[in-house]
Amino acid sequence: MAWRSLPVSLSELCIDTTLRCGQSFRWKKSEDGVWSCAIYGRILSLKQDSKSVFYKATFPQRIGAPPTPPSSVPPSVAEVNIEDEDTEAVVRHYLNLDTNLTGLYEQWSIADSNFKKKAPKFAGVRVLRQDAWEALVGFICSSNNNIIRISQMMDKLCLHYGPLLGYIGSQPFHDMPAPAALTDPDVESDLRQLGFGYRAKYLYKTALMVTERGEQWLDGLRNPECPILGCKVSNAGEMLPQGREGYRKAHGELVALQGVGPKVADCVCLMGLGWGEAVPVDTHVWQIAQRDYKFGKGKFRSLTKPTYDAIGDHFRSLWGKEAGWAHSVLFTADLRAFSERLLSKIEVEESHVKSEESDSPIVSSTKVAVTTAERMKREFEGEEKSSLKVEEHSTTKRSKRRRKT
Repeated sequence: MAWRSLPVSLSELCIDTTLRCGQSFRWKKSEDGVWSCAIYGRILSLKQDSKSVFYKATFPQRIGAPPTPPSSVPPSVAEVNIEDEDTEAVVRHYLNLDTNLTGLYEQWSIADSNFKKKAPKFAGVRVLRQDAWEALVGFICSSNNNIIRISQMMDKLCLHYGPLLGYIGSQPFHDMPAPAALTDPDVESDLRQLGFGYRAKYLYKTALMVTERGEQWLDGLRNPECPILGCKVSNAGEMLPQGREGYRKAHGELVALQGVGPKVADCVCLMGLGWGEAVPVDTHVWQIAQRDYKFGKGKFRSLTKPTYDAIGDHFRSLWGKEAGWAHSVLFTADLRAFSERLLSKIEVEESHVKSEESDSPIVSSTKVAVTTAERMKREFEGEEKSSLKVEEHSTTKRSKRRRKT
């Protein structure tokens, strides 16, 4: 399949940010700037310029009967490549392109001055419409982990248990294994040998539970306003301070799985089931809540279950039923991988205020932007965060001028 394009501006989608901000962990970027991942039974490749997103698909080679010789009679209408049409639908669905993101940013900026300050440098961050099972597995792996290691785990999982779809160059691409592929009794010990640690037990037990409940169980928890590809949209019900009833039901069922606490359940609800009001609160988001939203005092001094719920309720009251999406923009803005967008180089600006009297002091005001490093534990990053501190110093210097004679 040749490259095809969709007209999408960078303010509506930035794939370099969206695909590496801790939502999905299986995309690989080549040296020439092309992102590729095995999804929907094909290897999907994406690249972007300022006006368009370009896509193409590589399908598994089909082995079957020899092809029928072409007819000598020319067709009366142009032939339609069904795979091309299907891939465009996959791209639009997966990248969640039907939503007007610029309008959402404006809405969130009006409601929240902190979002208004951060958002201009992080335009085009979209919440993907991922497969629910992939999101569940990825975020079980995220426990006490960082994005690089989660990606390595997902790569190993697909390599050993997922179907091979093909190659780009020498790089193999395997799709996600189905839940049933992880139910063999040896899976737990094998995953431990592959470096999954205690998460091996969680993945094995959860695969058993999901398989027992049936293939449709996870998708049955999905937001009907964000259905799986090819299904009709239906109303999801009234938005309440704690979220819609369907979201709360999905969250409650997910936390019954092995290795799934409130934060992982919210990640799956937001990024795998389409519940936009889900607000995952890990230690990193807890730091954002303390720094920018005045949590961390009184009864919300530590990240307890009541504090977790209060942070989610607060963000839902600010940003509405897509609160989790707005939260993801701020989460991305705080990732060290994108810190260069927020930090300026050290600059010294000196201004002189001259008095009308020739022998009076000259006041020099010096503004110094100092970059400091602050360590912070991050479940998604495990890295160090840089923050910008501005210090202003005023000094008084006495300067004498020569009098005119």
